[in-house]
Amino acid sequence: MARDLTGKIAWVTGAGTGIGEAGAIALAEAGMHVILSGRRADKLAQVAAQCGANVSVEVLDVSQKEDVQAVAERIIETYDRIDVLVASAGINTKNRNWHNVSLEDWDAVIRIDLDGAFYCCKAVLPVMRKQGDGLIINISSWAGKHVSILAGPAYTAAKHAMNAMTESINMETCAHGVRATALCPGEVATPILDNRPIPVSQQDKEKMVQAQDCGEVIRFLAELPAHVCINDMTISPTWNRGYIAAAKAQLPD
Repeated sequence: MARDLTGKIAWVTGAGTGIGEAGAIALAEAGMHVILSGRRADKLAQVAAQCGANVSVEVLDVSQKEDVQAVAERIIETYDRIDVLVASAGINTKNRNWHNVSLEDWDAVIRIDLDGAFYCCKAVLPVMRKQGDGLIINISSWAGKHVSILAGPAYTAAKHAMNAMTESINMETCAHGVRATALCPGEVATPILDNRPIPVSQQDKEKMVQAQDCGEVIRFLAELPAHVCINDMTISPTWNRGYIAAAKAQLPD
């Protein structure tokens, strides 16, 4: 039976677009009060308008550790708890491979995709331990399990590290009722695709996993009983471009 989420508190980073946006809307529809965080106030306002009355906004750059801690403290002061963290803030750069990635771009990806998720997890774990209950959903990637040229070394390294970090949360906090999931999507039709070195066609985007699909998975994870931990979950398109390319190279038509 799905757990009743009515009145529970969710904090979603990267909530202005893509998977974070879809996850926030899905959790709000399930009855949670959702705190939206992201760098762009205008995008957050648009998402908030889709979340109903039980929503608030905290503009935040997760790469700034002091700001992350301050937002977490305000949430706890206001609501006295955080039941679900969805750490979805993430970027990649267009020039992402060894021959053209800059030191500055490497730093930017690691600061947001890995350090930012760590800061958020670190900020919520004390209150979740105190509650004896809590769920962290770190939005990782197919690139967190499979190394490929497509994602580039910075994004791949960040997401592999995120997966390891997520499991370390389970190892250290499972006895306190806290559980964590690394959600590892394959290609998802979100704005991050616009930063690909090779543009993705609209036709291909329509065959990919959609942000709303990931939102439904986030809600599913949040509605599971507290005694259930999904350590990691991979979601990918049935029409998987990587598989199709490999098959064409190896198999006859």
